[in-house]
Amino acid sequence: MQEYHSKELFSLTSFVKLTGLLERRAARPVSDLGSFEAFERDLGEVMHQLQCELTAAELSRYDVDAQVIVVEGREYRKVLDKQSKVYRSSTGPLPLRRNLFKPKGGGKCICPLDLRAGIVGGWCTPLLARQVGFLMGHMPSKSTAEVFGEFGIDGPSVSSCDRLPKILSASWEKHRESWEEALRCGESIAGEATLAVVSLDGVMVPDKDGQRKAKAEREAAKKKGLDKKPTGPAGYREVGCGTVSVYAPGEKGPQRLDTVRYGRAPEKKKKTLTEQLSAELDAILGARPDLKLVALADGAEENWRYFEGYRWDKATKIVDSGHASEHLRNAMSAFYGKDSIRGRAEYERLRVILKDQRGGVDEVITTLCRLERKMPKKVSKTRREELRKERKYFTNQRDRMDYAQYQELGLPIGSGVVEAACKTLASQRLKLSGMSWGGGKQGILTIRSLQQSNRWERAWPMLASAFRCEVYQVQDHKHLQAISSCERVA
Repeated sequence: MQEYHSKELFSLTSFVKLTGLLERRAARPVSDLGSFEAFERDLGEVMHQLQCELTAAELSRYDVDAQVIVVEGREYRKVLDKQSKVYRSSTGPLPLRRNLFKPKGGGKCICPLDLRAGIVGGWCTPLLARQVGFLMGHMPSKSTAEVFGEFGIDGPSVSSCDRLPKILSASWEKHRESWEEALRCGESIAGEATLAVVSLDGVMVPDKDGQRKAKAEREAAKKKGLDKKPTGPAGYREVGCGTVSVYAPGEKGPQRLDTVRYGRAPEKKKKTLTEQLSAELDAILGARPDLKLVALADGAEENWRYFEGYRWDKATKIVDSGHASEHLRNAMSAFYGKDSIRGRAEYERLRVILKDQRGGVDEVITTLCRLERKMPKKVSKTRREELRKERKYFTNQRDRMDYAQYQELGLPIGSGVVEAACKTLASQRLKLSGMSWGGGKQGILTIRSLQQSNRWERAWPMLASAFRCEVYQVQDHKHLQAISSCERVA
């Protein structure tokens, strides 16, 4: 860096330590070099210190020494004394003294250095913010902090790692629609693609709001003298997951070329998630209107309410064959008994018919209706109700279960992509031992969605830019008027 004269560089504490370490190392005989790992560690520690000193010096150049500045059209005046601050970087702490400015008319002080350098959360350099965000997408805050320690870096604390995705998420949500549109505009669809497949599902995760609600319900029941356990997993709420994939024909069936994955915190009717899927689909079909549209999900009524309306009129709607097989297995268990050999054999027979035979779902429904009539009177009411429920399931989903035809047309019949998204996007990160989530889960879901959609690399520059802001130094009153006029025009 041109800012550093060689004499200034040589006088840095860390540089003196570095030369001392190398001189001592060179003086040791080859027969007594000792542990190379220890040398690596010592050298790394000194190099981190040197990088911190150089980084701190360069960061200080982003400060402003003017008496008056203008930020986003508002005038700020310099606070008399410089304030001390320890920033965190990718190589360690950066102790600095920087100027603060107070808004005219009163209010919260701002730091021009933070705004010009893009400091995140008031303490974290952009590169460290990216690193912590990336790691938090893969592991908890404790593990993230331990990674820096393992690399010999005096890195962010566990609580700081925990806060950062929330800060990033708040910024992302503020600009989400425009940024997601920009990401889509930077992508292309393979020429061999023939299908666009949209899937929607959800997974239950431990949730603090859900736990509070479950506790309130238990206390209300207790006051009424009821000893009733809540149905379903108490303290859990559904995280919505959605995927948009493009497929091309393959020798062994349709081949998935690319997938965009979305995950959203619990929300009524999965409103934001479905908006994201619709925007993604509109962009794909806008670029490739020739693609055949497929809606693929399990049989949950909430999912299929989304697949209604004008854009889905010409879509092929398919219920996941795996879920259909599970319901068929349950029906056979209800009639024949859970461990019945005959029941398992009948299940296998009907499963093949359902999947590979034209009109197979009609034969399954006919068989279930016949079994309902033949159900012995001695069979429990629970098993009767289970068989009736499964027969109703196939009746309701009949028009989405022509699997033989779908396969002939080269369409996918399994929703494994969105189920994998539920597992890898949400469950693997949000359901670790002892976890319970409040408002912080959306930050993690956003990061993981970008990572698993191969968008993190292009998304980060947009996210980082939100923490940078232009700072205008005011020279005199006329200059202030000119700045204000330019900002109003912009």
